[in-house]
Amino acid sequence: MRQIVFVLALLLAPAAAAAQVPLVYAAASLTDALQEAVAASGLQARFSFAASSTLARQIENGAPADIFASADEDWADYLESRGKLVAGSRRSFLSNRLALVAPADRAAPLDLAAPGAFAARLGAGRIATGDPAHVPVGRYAQQALTALGLWATAEPRLARAESVRAALALVERGEAPLGIVYASDAGQRTPVVATFPADSHARIAYPFALVAGRDRPANRALLEALASPPALAAFARRGFAVD
Repeated sequence: MRQIVFVLALLLAPAAAAAQVPLVYAAASLTDALQEAVAASGLQARFSFAASSTLARQIENGAPADIFASADEDWADYLESRGKLVAGSRRSFLSNRLALVAPADRAAPLDLAAPGAFAARLGAGRIATGDPAHVPVGRYAQQALTALGLWATAEPRLARAESVRAALALVERGEAPLGIVYASDAGQRTPVVATFPADSHARIAYPFALVAGRDRPANRALLEALASPPALAAFARRGFAVD
C-alpha cells in the first residue's frame, strides 16, 4: 500500500506543481508579447488566448483563470461589475494603435482621407476585423470607420472574425484585401497600409486584474512582474505602447 501511495504521489506531483503556476486568460492580441514578457520577468505562467469577450464570459461562468488581461476596458468593467475581479487589483499599463493592414503583395500606402480611396482598395473584397458585436478590435474599427465616414461602405463588407488573430489570418491568406487589427499584430505578411487617427476611436487600453477567488501570492507576484521594466521592454519590442 505504501508503494502504491508513493507512486501516486509521484504521478500527481507534476499536476500539483502546474496548478501553482498562474493561469492567464488574455486577449488574442497579447499572444506573442505576453509570453515574451513573462519570460523576461523570470516567472512562469500558463495561458489561454482568445477574444476578450470569450474569456470574460468563461470567467463569469467559473473558468479557473488567475489573471484576466483584456484588450479593452469594457470587458474588464463587465467582470468587475459582477464581482469577478479582485477589488483594487486592476491596472492598465499598455496601449495600442489601430491599423489597416493588407497582404504583402498589396502593401502600397492608403490615404484614408482621400475620397474613394478606401472603397477602391477594397474592391469586391471584404474587410476583416473582429465582430463589432463583441470583439474589442471590431468595436474600435466601427468607431474609427464611423468617424472617418467609411462605415456605410465597410459594414456590408465585414468579415466578422472571432478574434483579432482570426481577422489577421484572413488577410495573411489573401482571403481579405484589407483588415483592421492592432498595430502590434502587423508583420511582413500583413504590412500596415494606414494607421487610424488616435482620436477616431476610444483609447486602446489593456487592463490586467486578478480574478476573484484567485488572490494568491504567486498570482500577485506575476501581475506586479508584468509591469516591471524587463516585461515592459518586451511589450514595447512587440509594438505596444507602455503607459
